[in-house]
Amino acid sequence: MNWARKDLLGLEELSKEEIELILTTAESFKEVSSREIKKVPALRGKTVVNLFYEPSTRTRVSFEVAAKRLSADVINIATETSSVKKGETLIDTGKNIEALKADIIVIRHNYSGAAAMLARHVNLNVVNAGDGWHEHPTQALLDIFTLKEKLGRIEGLNVSIVGDIAHSRVARSNIWGLTKLGAKVTVCAPKILIPLGIEKMGARVTVDIDEALEKADAVNVLRMQFERDQNDAFPNQLEYFKQFGITQERLAKVKKDIIVMHPGPINRGIEIASEVADGRHSVILEQVTNGIAVRMAVLFLVAQANEPSL
Repeated sequence: MNWARKDLLGLEELSKEEIELILTTAESFKEVSSREIKKVPALRGKTVVNLFYEPSTRTRVSFEVAAKRLSADVINIATETSSVKKGETLIDTGKNIEALKADIIVIRHNYSGAAAMLARHVNLNVVNAGDGWHEHPTQALLDIFTLKEKLGRIEGLNVSIVGDIAHSRVARSNIWGLTKLGAKVTVCAPKILIPLGIEKMGARVTVDIDEALEKADAVNVLRMQFERDQNDAFPNQLEYFKQFGITQERLAKVKKDIIVMHPGPINRGIEIASEVADGRHSVILEQVTNGIAVRMAVLFLVAQANEPSL
């Protein structure tokens, strides 16, 4: 199939075939990173703007590297030193970037729906790099890409997502993507961190970490977002690690050779033990590597949707 969407805003709206096209395109781009000269001319002459309203290391740098490996020009806008601090709205910022003849905006924003709102008001391509608690589509795509690379398939896999589900855009995108490709998803967290209605997305819910790990082919460990705990409702860090932390002892009980993932940044000794994060089960750094190929694929595909037909 051919890609037809101007933007990538979330996995909820994508079909199984569209997700598979991104993954297949990423496979072809991954080889580029192993070359001596890590570049292809696919986006030569294009300009990609990274517009980040929230702090980021992995995602912003990954998009920058991906764009440069496609031979695009890259502009990074740090909103704390931009006209946003003077009161400029998101739409005005987007329209000004469009007036500068940029081609793609990669946006991270603290409000859910910000990427979709921007996409409605500009003609250039918009890629969602995380919006509030809504979605983080490229993180889920690189997680799925890594799973497929390690296990050879997605359909029929049992994947458990453990941690701060309530505040996690990564969890939501993973659930949409994995279930559309035929995986079975279990979410596990303290009850206060499991949002109401998540079963309607196709996920099974448990508050028993050992049950979540028992039949899992992979576990995706989420960061505990203690900075969002304004009412002191979360379990304390030591108690959380005791009840839900991914440790070598817990993994030793599991019959199969489980894969451990984490979108980062890692809170060692809170959601995951260091010996697990750095151990043989972990594919955390492989996720980072695969993020470049996946984001190359996304930038390439959305750019094609704006190309004039021959």
